Amino acid sequence: MYKIIQQKLDKGQTIILDGGTGTDIQRRGAPMSGETWCADANLTHPDTVQAVHEDYIAAGADIIIANTFATSALLFNNLKRDENLLEIDRVAVKIAKNAVAAKKKQVAVAGSISTMRPMVTGSDRNNLDLSWPEVEARRLFRQKAHNMAKTGVHLIMMELMRDCDYALWATEAAMETGLPVWVGVSAERRDDGALVGFGRPEFLFEDVAKILAATKPAVISVMHTSANDTADAIDIVKRHWDGPLGAYPESGYFKSPDWVFVDVISPAALVEHSRRWETQGATIFGGCCGIGADHIAALSKEFKP
Repeated sequence: MYKIIQQKLDKGQTIILDGGTGTDIQRRGAPMSGETWCADANLTHPDTVQAVHEDYIAAGADIIIANTFATSALLFNNLKRDENLLEIDRVAVKIAKNAVAAKKKQVAVAGSISTMRPMVTGSDRNNLDLSWPEVEARRLFRQKAHNMAKTGVHLIMMELMRDCDYALWATEAAMETGLPVWVGVSAERRDDGALVGFGRPEFLFEDVAKILAATKPAVISVMHTSANDTADAIDIVKRHWDGPLGAYPESGYFKSPDWVFVDVISPAALVEHSRRWETQGATIFGGCCGIGADHIAALSKEFKP
C-alpha cells in the first residue's frame, strides 16, 4: 500500500491525512484517562475508535494514523505498563486495518510514535520533571518502534517532536525498523516571539527542525502547531529540508477536565490556511487535536482531483 503513497510523493501529488483521532474519540463519549489520555480506548471502546477511522476514510484520507500517539514508551514505562503498551499497539493497528477493510478503500495505516510523558493534572502539558537516562530512553523507543513494525503498519509517524534529545532518540529508533518514517515537528510562539518546541521553550524550533532533518526521514511535516504559526514554521523547516513537506495543525484549546477542545477553526479556514502552505511547497495536509472529519472532507474536496 505504501507504494501508492510513494508514487504520490514522487509526483508531488497531494496526500490527505486524517484529523485529531484522540479528540474525536473523546467527542463520541469514550472516557479519557487522566494517565493515558485516549490510549486505553483501544481496549475499552474499539468500536468507537474504528468508527472514527472509518469517518476519516470516508472523508477522503489517504493515510489514517492508528490510535497509538498516547501509547508512549515513556508514559507507559512510568506507569509500569510496558508490556501492556505493546498489546495496545497491536490492538490499535488491528482496529485501523479493520476500518480500512470495512470501507474497502486503498488507504495506508500509519503507526504514531510520540515522546509523551505523564500529564500535569488538569492540563494538556507533560510533566517535564520526569526524565530518563539516554540509554534507557533509547531502549524504550527501540522496543516501541520494533513492536510497531511487527504490527504491519505501512509507515511510522513521529508526532509532536519538539526537542533535541528525546525526539532525536525516538526518531533514530524508528529509522532502525526500515519502514518509511515521517517526522512531525511541533512549534509554538514564545513570549519573546520566537518559535520554540511545543511545550519545550528551551529548544528553538529551528534547532529541532535541523537535527531531525539530518536523520533523513521520508517526509517532514509541521504538526500540532497553531495554524497561525504553521507558515512561519514551514519556512524554518525549509532552511534545512528540501524533501516532501506536510502541514497538519491543531486548533482550539484544551478545557479541563474532559479534554474538550473549544474555539476550533472552521473547515473553510483550514482550507484557506492550507492553500497558503501549498504555495510554500507543502503537498500533505490534515489535522491534529481539534480537527475532525468535516475538516478532512473539506481538504479532500479542495486538493484531491
